[in-house]
Amino acid sequence: MSYLFTSESVSEGHPDKVCDAVSDGVLDAIFTEDPNARVACETFVTTGLVLVGGEITTSAYVDIQEIVRKTVENIGYTKADYKFDSESCSVLNAIHSQSPDIAMGVDKGGAGDQGIMFGYACNQTPELMPMPIMYAHKLVKKLADVRKKQPKLMPYLRPDSKSQVTIEYSDDHKPLRVDSVVISTQHDGNVKQSKIKKDVIENIIKKIIPSKYLDKKTKYYVNPTGRFEIGGPHGDSGLTGRKIIVDTYGGWAPHGGGAFSGKDPSKVDRSATYAARHIAKNVVGAKLAKECIVQLAYAIGVVEPVSVFIDTKGTGTISDKEISEMIVKEVDLTPKGIIDRLQLRRPIYQKTAAYGHFGRKEKDFTWEALDLVPTFKKYL
Repeated sequence: MSYLFTSESVSEGHPDKVCDAVSDGVLDAIFTEDPNARVACETFVTTGLVLVGGEITTSAYVDIQEIVRKTVENIGYTKADYKFDSESCSVLNAIHSQSPDIAMGVDKGGAGDQGIMFGYACNQTPELMPMPIMYAHKLVKKLADVRKKQPKLMPYLRPDSKSQVTIEYSDDHKPLRVDSVVISTQHDGNVKQSKIKKDVIENIIKKIIPSKYLDKKTKYYVNPTGRFEIGGPHGDSGLTGRKIIVDTYGGWAPHGGGAFSGKDPSKVDRSATYAARHIAKNVVGAKLAKECIVQLAYAIGVVEPVSVFIDTKGTGTISDKEISEMIVKEVDLTPKGIIDRLQLRRPIYQKTAAYGHFGRKEKDFTWEALDLVPTFKKYL
């Protein structure tokens, strides 16, 4: 019997994603000068205001005002009509240094905090990701690309948007069709909703989702409230780390609870989640399983993970216990080992702030590499 599953994504102009981009922009600026810095940067936005705070220990000097304004400008908030723009917004800096109690354990190579982290991969898409979240990301990314690179095509687009994709699956978990697509996109006030809907279906949805998944029963909901002129930080306040399910697997796989943006890789919330995705993707890439959940757990200040858990949902060609033992033997899961293997002390993070941390093809997304496949294949 078939079933439906839905995932959502939000664009770089969503207020929470503006915050993620600012926090990761601060991290990147610091890492450009001081790759060993400790950074836990949080951002809050609302009408006309950006507040940047958190704990940062570094020898570098960065201009928070410049980072914020450049980030907001690059996202597209450049007009006073938006009630939030790069030139006029107030920027408040409330950053202080990291707690010495935390630093004491991290300085010895231990994890920056306790916690559980999950990674996931499956064979639903070429990216080895669940299909609903991949299409949801690609839809809002396409909206941003049209807004920035083809402004004459849909000149009324504004930066804030959201998407939601519902996939119908067979009882053996194979994607069959797209049941519905929801897109809400911020727009200028002088455009009819009928035109927005027509343009979104033709220029966005049908350019992203293959026709084989669309049929006469597919439902399209474009700006279902009827209007979305007020958006961004003026329409709703934003906070760093509030879109963790958007950032990972769209609800298809578990999430440990920790957010990523604004955190340097000594924080296992970020680095170990990347490592778990790297492992899961390579397990599936090596044909050891059709899908794979990896859970890692750490104690603050302790070097080795306290547990490594594998669940292949019965799709493994070898047992989950054997895969777990293989990972412990072949992969260094200490914070330092993860950081070194994935080259995480680089200014690569602002580009992760929107459109998902996983399933991306950028060269700097080292956790997406299939470099462990030859090693894992030895266990087939």
